[in-house]
Amino acid sequence: MKDNITSAITHDGGIRVIAADTTALCNRAQEIHRMSPVCCAALGRALTGAAILGRMLKGYDDSVTVQINGGGPIGRVVAVSDGRCNVKGYVDNPLVDIPLRPDGKLDVGGAVGSDGFLSVIRDLNMKEPYIGQTPLVSGEIAEDLTRYFADSEQLPTAVALGVLVDTDYSVKAAGGFVIQLLPGALEADVDRVEKAISEIPAVTQLLSSGETPVDIVERLLGGYEIDYFEDMETKYLCDCSRERMERALISIGEKDLREIIEEDGHAELCCHFCGGKYQFDRPELENMLARTKK
Repeated sequence: MKDNITSAITHDGGIRVIAADTTALCNRAQEIHRMSPVCCAALGRALTGAAILGRMLKGYDDSVTVQINGGGPIGRVVAVSDGRCNVKGYVDNPLVDIPLRPDGKLDVGGAVGSDGFLSVIRDLNMKEPYIGQTPLVSGEIAEDLTRYFADSEQLPTAVALGVLVDTDYSVKAAGGFVIQLLPGALEADVDRVEKAISEIPAVTQLLSSGETPVDIVERLLGGYEIDYFEDMETKYLCDCSRERMERALISIGEKDLREIIEEDGHAELCCHFCGGKYQFDRPELENMLARTKK
């Protein structure tokens, strides 16, 4: 079953909704990183948020990075999406486990922490990327992205993200939505949107019962004439390569590269996003060193 993202706007241009089912990609992330349930939920939420932000990009080769550092035991949470909604991500400490909240739910906010910032970095293939940063609200990620939209884009926005982790640590359901009041929205739209948000069940509950992103859009925009954009598939896909790792080694500079050659005689680089390992022997390192001198 493929994950997909549905994007829609009311016919009068006042309200935009993007809804996503990310169950398969979150399962792929769990297969790669072998995370504790709370870490899986945190990264899954961030990946879903990044995929939705990726759907907002105009160019397929553009990218957006969501980075959360709240000072909690999980460390940094990083999620990246390109304009095709291919996502990848990681957490610093994937095995961290903490007690459940009093309501019996995973304590994502406690694992992530709230003493820090959420950063959104948009690389639009210009000279410099656009970086937006906002203080964390709760570390629960959805609320923090909601604040990001309010602070950085000045658009009234609600974000919902959910990851339901099964007893075998696999992801039973994952997804989310973003609903925004655009500049063309009317006063009456505010009340209707607030009512729809207050009444909609949890995203994971809807997806577990067989509903789709289109069903979620229709729940949120019931009573409106809706214009749909083309659905996009979203998946976990790492674009690391031997060439990229080689460039990373060259970028550390002549001094450090020479030190690796003299002390170890070889190098092994591991990709944070997919766990792929790349080996470089002495002749390869010496060739890189010669290139740094040029």
